[in-house]
Amino acid sequence: MTGTQAAEIAAIEDVVARLEHAQVNELPDEFVALFREDAIWTTGHGKRLTGRDEISAFTRKVLPGAMKDSTATYEVVDVVFVRPDVAAVKVHARLLTLDGQLIGNPGTPLYVMSKEDGRWMLVACQNTEVLGE
Repeated sequence: MTGTQAAEIAAIEDVVARLEHAQVNELPDEFVALFREDAIWTTGHGKRLTGRDEISAFTRKVLPGAMKDSTATYEVVDVVFVRPDVAAVKVHARLLTLDGQLIGNPGTPLYVMSKEDGRWMLVACQNTEVLGE
């Protein structure tokens, strides 16, 4: 891995950390700001959302209050650069009780990200539950 790739992976990991922070702290504006305007997102339950406005409307309905009894962790486990400015990012996600016990099955989101004006943005995201782990 080159120094440039390491720096880009660190920047991608920062986006995922900000996504975790926004979710755990129920900050819809910060969450939605991570998505490109024309992004697509499929929730863990298969709901397809197209565009930042639709993602925002959904997030504002489900995020407030969602984390009152739980927390979440997101860990980048793989990054594949499709091009220097486009990356497929595999994440390990866990929903936990406030005392750290796993709730349900872990998740394995795939985020396609692009670098826009020097900033990594979420473009196409698919959340998937891991059954039987």
